[in-house]
Amino acid sequence: MQLSRNYIITLVFLSFTICNFAQIRIESSPNGFDMVHENPAYKEGKIDTIVYNSKTVGTTRKALVYTPPEFSKDKQYPVLYLLHGIGGDEHEWFKNGNPHIILNNLYTKDKLEPMIVVLPNGRAMKDDRAVGEIFSPDKIEAFATFEKDLLNDLIPFIEKNYPVITDKEHRGIAGLSMGGGQSLNFGLGNLDTFSWVGGFSSAPNTKVPEELIPDPKEVKNKLKLLWVSCGDKDDLHEISKRTHDYLEKHEIPHYYHLIKEGKHDFEVWKNGLYNFSQLLFKEQDLYNDKSILTTETSVRALEDYVISATTQKGKQYPQVNSEGRVRVQISAPYARNVQLDIGAVKYDLIKDENGIWTGESSPQDEGFHYYQLNIDGASVPDPGSLYFYGASRWGSGVDVPAKDQEFYALKNVPHGNICELNYFSKVNNKVRRCFVYTPPEYSKNLDKHYPVLYLLHGGGENETGWTNQGRANFIMDNLIAENKANPFIIVMDNGTWEGTKRNDPNGTWPPKGWANNFMNTLLEDIIPTIDTHYRTIPNQKNRAIAGLSMGGMQTRIITLANPDMFSYVGMFSGGSISIKDIDDNPDFINKTNLLFVSYGSHELESKRFNFGGNPKSNTEALKKYGLNTHFYVSPKTDHEWQSWRRSLYQFAPLLFKIDEN
Repeated sequence: MQLSRNYIITLVFLSFTICNFAQIRIESSPNGFDMVHENPAYKEGKIDTIVYNSKTVGTTRKALVYTPPEFSKDKQYPVLYLLHGIGGDEHEWFKNGNPHIILNNLYTKDKLEPMIVVLPNGRAMKDDRAVGEIFSPDKIEAFATFEKDLLNDLIPFIEKNYPVITDKEHRGIAGLSMGGGQSLNFGLGNLDTFSWVGGFSSAPNTKVPEELIPDPKEVKNKLKLLWVSCGDKDDLHEISKRTHDYLEKHEIPHYYHLIKEGKHDFEVWKNGLYNFSQLLFKEQDLYNDKSILTTETSVRALEDYVISATTQKGKQYPQVNSEGRVRVQISAPYARNVQLDIGAVKYDLIKDENGIWTGESSPQDEGFHYYQLNIDGASVPDPGSLYFYGASRWGSGVDVPAKDQEFYALKNVPHGNICELNYFSKVNNKVRRCFVYTPPEYSKNLDKHYPVLYLLHGGGENETGWTNQGRANFIMDNLIAENKANPFIIVMDNGTWEGTKRNDPNGTWPPKGWANNFMNTLLEDIIPTIDTHYRTIPNQKNRAIAGLSMGGMQTRIITLANPDMFSYVGMFSGGSISIKDIDDNPDFINKTNLLFVSYGSHELESKRFNFGGNPKSNTEALKKYGLNTHFYVSPKTDHEWQSWRRSLYQFAPLLFKIDEN
């Protein structure tokens, strides 16, 4: 039977739906769809940060741009503008949604038309960061102002600087939550600019249907795709449903995608991007004679959870599954709302009849992650996990098994010792403590003296970080057992500084002199104490220093100012050293045996360098100056402990290779 133009087709399945008419498959996003897989044919796009001048806002603004695999300036591409939610910024999708990985996997399976994706900041105001009261009237208004910024500033910038097709048929817009409302408002309000429009869990900023679509006939004639999706457990579900009901009433072609058991979170939004992106910029008729397609899928996690390595003995949670999802459970019979807070995302837990709350996260990167539970608004540690010091507090942590976890595993090899050393600091006029790792042979060969690595932690952490979270002692034990590193002592002290409140937003940060106290403590107290209490080789050539994040920044300041103290320098996600730094401190290049700089690949993709310019370019430039440099990239990790574990594993074998007695 030939379908008439006005015939409405509703397809509802719990697992997945196949739209036979257009041969488009709307499905539950498959396990691992947002994870990198071992595949020789893997196609990988690129994420860059751009800065454009906004006449609308009166300042420069930032956005991320994803270019597809095999991107060429000799080709022209359609563009999707992908918007964030009310609590996010241009990094929200990238940090929490893995859009680049979702798209890479789809390109690998040849399911996408090549496209450029722009991830802007939808809060169009001079201070556009998601800080303070995010629901304040001026910030809400800034989301509306973004329409002008998008149309008059950002789109022209993209079209001037990227090889894009500039007609409306090759331009799309979509977003999550607040960004979903923006996408529907802006897309349907500018039908001569956008032909492809999607709203994922659109927020209350979405205009009422009569205002959103005053002329249904115009939408039918001008729009190629209209997508509305939401989780059925989302408190904002009615907004998407009222839009769908109006579209259906007026027989406006669209997809209405309902995610069973879906909430207001990235599980739903990633599913939306996964399906919506596969429909974009296709030449085929997506609706088959202008039919309305209603689909329903579910998001399910693999049920292969095991007890985490960081779960307390005798406890059953936290658990981790093969996708990297973290599952927690807690008894709180009188609580009204319990959430798992991990990776800057809160996931709702579900309460059973016994008052037991259980829930899980989306897949996390491999390695260690801080997390906490939020019970009726109060953030508390999970009583089932071991505790770790991070974010300036003792709290919960979970280790997601990594493919390369053997290098920091506890093995049947000779083990060194970790000793707690209390000492008096003249600089601070108080007793401090540090932890000292001595290699397995230290207590046996009493005539031997050893080089020393001073290993610094990151902001919000302390002297326990490198052993508890970083597993530095096991990394060294395994390297020494495999004859991959020379034995040396490691000293881990507390580099925390008491910062002042940032009153001047235009001033430098951290403020000048912020590292001075720890530098003086290290030079005047810690090093003399270690040289007195341990069998060290107390000279510059047998002394190394390295640190992660804030500790890397401290390492930079300390070594540039004191090149006669350290011969080996390591900076893990902590900036880099530039040619200008060397010009200002010429002794550094003459006295340093090695400069090691490392980052997680995701940090480089998003250009979160901390300071000092491009670290790879800086490090390569210093190599041309004659400095022995090494630049390492931890694959598929961000600003997190797995990057720094791997960095230490790569750095340690390079140390003290020459007899410098």
